Amino acid sequence: MSLYLCLWGLINYLKGVVVMMPLGEMAVMGKTMMVLTLTGRVLHDAVSFIVFSFLDILDLVLCFAFKAADFIIEAEWKPCYCASAKEAITSGGKILVSEQGESKIVCLTSTKLRLEEISDTLYTRTSLVSEISKSTVNELKRIKVEGKSSTVTVQTSEKIKKGTLRSTLTVNSTIVEMLQGKIGGQHLHPISRWSDCDCKFCTSWTSSSKETLFVRAEGPKDKGKGDVLFIHGFISSSAFWTETLFPNFSHAAKSTYRLFAIDLLGFGRSPKPADSLYTLREHLDMIEQSVLEPYEVKSFHIVAHSLGCILALALAVKHPGSVMSLTLLAPPYYKVPKGVLATQHVMRQVAPRRVWPLITFGASIACWYEHISRAICLVICKNHRLWEFLTKLVTRNRIKTFLIEGFCCHTHNAAWHTLHNIICGTGSKLEGYLDSVRDHLKCDVNIFHGKKDEVIPVECSYNVQHKVPRARVKVIDDEDHITIVVNRQKAFARELEEIWKRSSG
Repeated sequence: MSLYLCLWGLINYLKGVVVMMPLGEMAVMGKTMMVLTLTGRVLHDAVSFIVFSFLDILDLVLCFAFKAADFIIEAEWKPCYCASAKEAITSGGKILVSEQGESKIVCLTSTKLRLEEISDTLYTRTSLVSEISKSTVNELKRIKVEGKSSTVTVQTSEKIKKGTLRSTLTVNSTIVEMLQGKIGGQHLHPISRWSDCDCKFCTSWTSSSKETLFVRAEGPKDKGKGDVLFIHGFISSSAFWTETLFPNFSHAAKSTYRLFAIDLLGFGRSPKPADSLYTLREHLDMIEQSVLEPYEVKSFHIVAHSLGCILALALAVKHPGSVMSLTLLAPPYYKVPKGVLATQHVMRQVAPRRVWPLITFGASIACWYEHISRAICLVICKNHRLWEFLTKLVTRNRIKTFLIEGFCCHTHNAAWHTLHNIICGTGSKLEGYLDSVRDHLKCDVNIFHGKKDEVIPVECSYNVQHKVPRARVKVIDDEDHITIVVNRQKAFARELEEIWKRSSG
């Protein structure tokens, strides 16, 4: 890794030197730079291949380790998405099926649960060695996702005028196991598992009679000129807004708008049911039940960050006449090429299985490795109080620990399913949402993005603007995925007030 970084630094240095050279020497140096660039890429690819091949093996080992630990501690196996498939014909309820990358459901009871929201990336994550082997044999032949998952095949027939069209459906046993308990009224583990944190902060929702999201509300008791809903991003919490923007809003704004910052389902102080699949529908339903309905919100502005932008767009499309403005920070909208499975494409954009930059390496582990990511959650999330204490000790209380609180206070089940079902699973839906915002919503759309964002490229914001031409895009120099708010909370608070004032007028 250090050799790769040295090569990259040398390349950047040579770029500055080349400008000052004669044409002949510039040609030689240009070739040298090309060789160094190619060498760096090959070295990076080789290191990535070795590292992720090892992680493939490690994840398999941890699979057996966690199964043994679950059985010893909880007296039952913990279903996982690398488990072998089994017959999914039961008298319990619905069964998740997918047809050519699109999910379908089989209804066995009158209760409806729209399982088309389950992302196939949960159970179709091929190993790096297998993927490279297939691409080497035939680069034009795409990996058959259904063949690499732990699935069973169910044949269905569909009548058409000139005959019968047959299609292949795949059923994942892990989802079936989880749903059997859910539909049958038997909650597998409504409270935290042994590998999750059981502190009062993380389990405060279990003492409440209502399973609603944690909501931090500020502003006038009576309805003002409008309400504002703040939706945080992945592995974050409402503190991302309440510790930065809320103290910096003007007195006029606080007396005019009701401000609602939520902890999403599975994060912060909100419920973290272990039997939930954390689908898009579940997240939206919880937002409606926790904010829109109890506070009688009729018209509102939305401010969303990262993953929250997906929920914001879905909510806006669901309530087209109520949304007054949309403010999206680093929206993860990746254009999907024709003929490519949207969920798989988005997963490879978010987590390309590369060791550099480090943020990409972390995203790749979180997205591709179910059991490694669970082990990381066991170390970090279960012991978040220790990490908060060490941070305060090292920094001598010079910085607030709300970012660590948001990063650590979730369960692996919540993070794993939210990552796949929201970010990856909506890959084919976002285009439709943006079309609806463009054609059916009249609300103001504003987009902010940090120029140094290594999590979500700036290109994603311009992709949104391409779909919604009236959207305003502002790229902030020298800011990244987090500091787009944290480093400029006062300025951003003023910008939001201007947006709300303009949209309300």
